[in-house]
Amino acid sequence: MKHVARWLLFMLLPVFAATAVLAKDYTEGTEYLKLAKPQPTASADSIEVVELFWYGCPHCYQLEPYLKDWVAGKPDDVNFIQMPAILGPGWELLSKAWFTAELLGVTEQVHTALFEEIHQRRQRINTEEKLREFFVKRGVSAEDFDKTFRSFAVAIKVNNARLMTRRYAITGVPTLIINGKYSTSASIAGGNPELIKVMDYLVEQERKQATAPAESAVTAASQ
Repeated sequence: MKHVARWLLFMLLPVFAATAVLAKDYTEGTEYLKLAKPQPTASADSIEVVELFWYGCPHCYQLEPYLKDWVAGKPDDVNFIQMPAILGPGWELLSKAWFTAELLGVTEQVHTALFEEIHQRRQRINTEEKLREFFVKRGVSAEDFDKTFRSFAVAIKVNNARLMTRRYAITGVPTLIINGKYSTSASIAGGNPELIKVMDYLVEQERKQATAPAESAVTAASQ
């Protein structure tokens, strides 16, 4: 009988451990921060997660595989948005690269490759000419690159990114903004794996808050 009890305990330990992880609470001011002024989101019908990044940031590059895995299995009610942060004039060039790729529909070809070019191959992509060469090697014509990179549409997007960087009150990247209300990063969460857990925790809190009024209305109607 003792052997059976030990076997059951051994089998249930992973379940207890997983439950403990899922039940873990995080603390405002420790693993995440509350924005002083909540910011509007793209849609009221979903929970928004915004990643603020910069191609020149090695920490953003290290976060990439974790975010890719998360995005591949993210809940349907979560809207994930990537936005280059602009914390100074030197950040603008590579921010324009993201928006150029986005407008040309080549983010799949460009996004990870640009990170790798800078952080793996140690290439200095610090001029428009070098960016053009990089895009051309990935199938974009020089003409299309120039027309888009210098376009009014890209200028508008860059201005908006600069504005939102200020409104989110971030001081570094990568930073995740959850539903326009909370911010978190690997530095305060305790590393990239923990950052994903904190993000999921905040998403779940927003989900509970969104469903609470509906549940209250159903309860009131049934009384």
